[in-house]
Amino acid sequence: MSRNTNAFSKFPQTFWVANTIELFERWAWYGFFMLFANYLTGSSDTGGLEFSQTQKGTIMGIGTGILYFMPVFTGAIADKYGYKRVLFISFIIYTSAFIALPLFDTFTGVFVMYLYLAVGAALFKPVISATIAKTTDSSTSSIGFGIFYMMVNIGAFFGPMVTMLYKSNYNLVFQISAGIIALNFILLLFYKEPTIEKTKESIWAAINKVFVNIWHVLLDFKFVIFLLIVAGFWSMYYQLFFTLPVFITQWVDTSVVYDFFNNYIPFIASNYGHNGQMESEFITNLDAMFIIVFQVFISALVMKKKPLNTMLSGFIIASIGMALTLLTQNVIFTLVAIFVFSIGEMAASPKITEYIGRIAPSHKKALYMGYSFLPVFIGSILAGIISGNVYQSISDKHSITVKEVTSRGIEIPPGLSHNEYFDLAASSMGMTNNELTNYLWNTYHPSNIWIVILSIGLFSAFCLWLYNSFLMKNKNSY
Repeated sequence: MSRNTNAFSKFPQTFWVANTIELFERWAWYGFFMLFANYLTGSSDTGGLEFSQTQKGTIMGIGTGILYFMPVFTGAIADKYGYKRVLFISFIIYTSAFIALPLFDTFTGVFVMYLYLAVGAALFKPVISATIAKTTDSSTSSIGFGIFYMMVNIGAFFGPMVTMLYKSNYNLVFQISAGIIALNFILLLFYKEPTIEKTKESIWAAINKVFVNIWHVLLDFKFVIFLLIVAGFWSMYYQLFFTLPVFITQWVDTSVVYDFFNNYIPFIASNYGHNGQMESEFITNLDAMFIIVFQVFISALVMKKKPLNTMLSGFIIASIGMALTLLTQNVIFTLVAIFVFSIGEMAASPKITEYIGRIAPSHKKALYMGYSFLPVFIGSILAGIISGNVYQSISDKHSITVKEVTSRGIEIPPGLSHNEYFDLAASSMGMTNNELTNYLWNTYHPSNIWIVILSIGLFSAFCLWLYNSFLMKNKNSY
């Protein structure tokens, strides 16, 4: 305990300011992002846009992917113009994007506005990660990044818990995120610029240098292999936001959880439940709660362990957990699976950042931390395909319902919302809504998507084992 206390005392003020800024940024981000998949695909009578799963996968996959690709360049911009100035610009974009995004309801409009929002996030991410890297050293980096990741999840937990209270008005959801991100303008007053080596070269020369550095990275065979392996982990991880909320909404019976809270904590049932079912985002959001409770403990547990070994264990555990969340209609099973996934996530995710932070030159932390987002870029694109085209063909309830209706030759008038369509389909088949849901589950087996998720996760873990066993030389360090 005293050793951890000494570690805490070594962190400068900027470390804590940066962590608080991260908390509010994640609060604002996840306040909308946890609800985003159901917002895009949900029935219009509940405020959803009724985009197809493929359209959702395109927006969330490509948009989020670009968000994580741009830090390669925005890190160079931060090194050139200073972290504090770039953070200020980031918050301006963030705030305006959150306000404008719900004003659009077409695929193109929403996609463009999400990309604009991604620019703000892309300016933010390498700066805040580099700040943490610059305010920690070899003796504090593990616990430091563990604290950082815990703050991420405090924001990730409380953001949706607030916005879910206003889920019936999605405009207000985005406005709340805009207000939360605006709080960081105040925190910037207390943010002390870390020591960075600014050059007199033009920004275009700096960007050109980025391309040169990218080329050098591509020439580093081992590092490229590492980035590709980690991309597999992120493609599995992002199903937590891209797929799981939709899957729970469409297929999982959450009445047991609703009844529990209704009996013992009625406030939660009345505010985070509807028609005897809990909101799917409430169930999914428990991942963040688990991390808030256990992250420091897990970080302390793996503090002295090699990052690559810890990542390998985390990949395997997280893959099993995420796959199991998509296996049954039993919400208790889903909750246990989310907990298993969170353990793997807590072990693996901070260690990825720490690993790249360790090997980055001290005077180019922002630039090299930008490379840590490249696997997230690739993983997001792949995650979008899985949650889009793959989910659409295997698991989407509306698509399966339409297929069943067509096969029976039932005529349903156009122009209905998704919920109205399902209600009419059930009555036309002489079933209740629950009976039709169970019939479609047993007939079309939408849970088979778990096999796809598990295969990707375990393949990534196997490749990381090969990487660690045969490609790494200075194994004592990593």
